[in-house]
Amino acid sequence: MSLSRYADNKLTVDRLVPALASLMLFVSIILVATLGPWWLFLTGFIALNLAFYAYAGWCPASLIMEKVGLGRYAVCTR
Repeated sequence: MSLSRYADNKLTVDRLVPALASLMLFVSIILVATLGPWWLFLTGFIALNLAFYAYAGWCPASLIMEKVGLGRYAVCTR
């Protein structure tokens, strides 16, 4: 039994954008804790890009991922 709800395990833009955003948020939290509060601007930039992606369906990272050749819209089995 697979833990994934997707029919295939191919990486798509729709799955990678939130994964990349969460990774970058963890990195920015570490930078804030170790180097100083100015790194909160990175956290805010990530949050704005993720909110824009949710609203418009694209962000700078998704455009780069599409140029590399990743597909969109993972097919859900449920």
